Amino acid sequence: MNRYARQMILTEVGEHGQARLSNARVLVVGAGGLAAPVLPLLAGSGVGHLTIMDRDEIALSNLHRQTLFTERDCGRPKAEVAAERCRALNAEITVVGEKRALTSVNSPEFVSQADVILDCADSYAASYTLSDTCSALGKPLISASVLGLSGYVGGFCGGAPSLRALFPDAPDSAASCATAGVLGPVVGMVGAMQAQLALGVILGLEPSPLGQMVQFDARTMRSTAFRFDEAPEPTHHFPFVSACQLTPDDLIIELRTPDEAPEPIHPKAHRRTHEMLILEPNKGKRLAFCCATGLRAWRAAEKLKPDWPGEIVLVAAATS
Repeated sequence: MNRYARQMILTEVGEHGQARLSNARVLVVGAGGLAAPVLPLLAGSGVGHLTIMDRDEIALSNLHRQTLFTERDCGRPKAEVAAERCRALNAEITVVGEKRALTSVNSPEFVSQADVILDCADSYAASYTLSDTCSALGKPLISASVLGLSGYVGGFCGGAPSLRALFPDAPDSAASCATAGVLGPVVGMVGAMQAQLALGVILGLEPSPLGQMVQFDARTMRSTAFRFDEAPEPTHHFPFVSACQLTPDDLIIELRTPDEAPEPIHPKAHRRTHEMLILEPNKGKRLAFCCATGLRAWRAAEKLKPDWPGEIVLVAAATS
C-alpha cells in the first residue's frame, strides 16, 4: 500500500496534493523543541526536500521537549541528528542538515532555495531576520514561539503581513526557554500546529494559513485565533546584521559588559551601558548596537532614534 494512502484519501490532498508535497522544498531553522514534532510530521507526509539549520549541540537539559533526540545523542550536532531521524522515517525524501546559525548573511541564500520557511528558532534575531528576508523575497514564513505554558504560531509574508507588522516593537521581556522555563507538551502542541500550517500552505488550503495567528494557553487548554491580513507594515524598523558586516566606518556600541564579553564585537566598538547612551555628535555614520540576544540593542535603538537621523542596525552576538 502507498505509504501516503491515509492522507491521500482526503479530498484536500489526493494525488495532486501529494505531488505538491513531494515537490516542495522546506527550510526549517532551529532543530530544538518546536522542530521535534515539525520535522517527523513533514518528513512523514512526504515533503520532498528538507533543509535543517541549527548550530547547537544536543544537551541533556533540553531532552524533555526536544523529543527527537535520545540521551546517547548528547553532544552531537542537532541538525545532523535531526536529519538522520528524518531519513530513517522516510527514505524517499532528501534531508540536508546544516550545522550553522541563520544570519543576515546566509539568510537570502537559504530562503531563496525554499518554498516554505519554518521559524523554529528560540531567537528574536533569527525570527526577525527570517521575516525580513521572506518579506523581501515573497516567501511564506511559518513562525512559532513558546514560553512557559503558552505560545503562538502564525503564517507571515508570502503575500501576508510580516512578523514586524504584528510585532513592530521590541519584546517586553528577554526571557527564553533557558531562563524562564517551558513544558514539553506545550512545545509539542504548538510545533504540531506549525507543521499543519506549513502543510496547508503547500497544499493551498483555504482559508490560507498566511495571515492567520493562533495563540495557545496550556494552563486553560484554550486557543484563540484571528486573522491579520490587513495589518500595516511599520514605517521603519531596525534590521539585524551580522558581526562580519560591521565596518570601521560604523559607530559601533557594545552594550555587553566585560564580564559578558571580554572581547567586544568589533575592534572599533565603544563600550556603553544602556544608561550611558550619550553619543558623540557624529551622526553621519551608521549606528550599530550590539548585545547578546539583540533585545538590549533594540531598546537602545528605540531610545536613540529620535536624535539619530541616520541608519541604526542591531547585532545579536549570540547568533552572529
